[in-house]
Amino acid sequence: MTDPDLDEEPAEHGRYRRYLQDLDGIAEADEADLVTTVLRDPVMSMAQAAVNHHFERRAAQLLTDPAFTAWAQMMATAVADRSFLTRRLSEWALLRAIALDEPWTAEDLTTASDWFQRTASTAQIVTSSEALSLLAERGRTRRVRNAASSQLQRWDQQPRS
Repeated sequence: MTDPDLDEEPAEHGRYRRYLQDLDGIAEADEADLVTTVLRDPVMSMAQAAVNHHFERRAAQLLTDPAFTAWAQMMATAVADRSFLTRRLSEWALLRAIALDEPWTAEDLTTASDWFQRTASTAQIVTSSEALSLLAERGRTRRVRNAASSQLQRWDQQPRS
């Protein structure tokens, strides 16, 4: 026996999917307005999750593109009152700095979130042996330290050209 009230999907699940679809197809000129609109949803955690999902997709696309900086500034304005999203944007900017061999500090890496450290130690985005060595030695979790160490070992085993 099923209860029709329990079988129905919660309304926020439908809104979440719609937000993801809308964000996926949004024109750059309308992106900040849509992010602001999504963040007005009464279910704050769901709205932030949708925007964060969008950030992960969009930031990864733009990471080494010169357009990243303007995009990140535009998004930072749109999410200025959301500390989690603001931090995530700054961590994407840090990933970009490392990927492009721009300035960063050891403190930037060691104080970054677990998400950042995992992403930096496992993704092919970070090719800085200095950053990976730091994460291998001082990463917050064993998983991060092991992943960074493994990445460094793979590089050491690759033939030099």
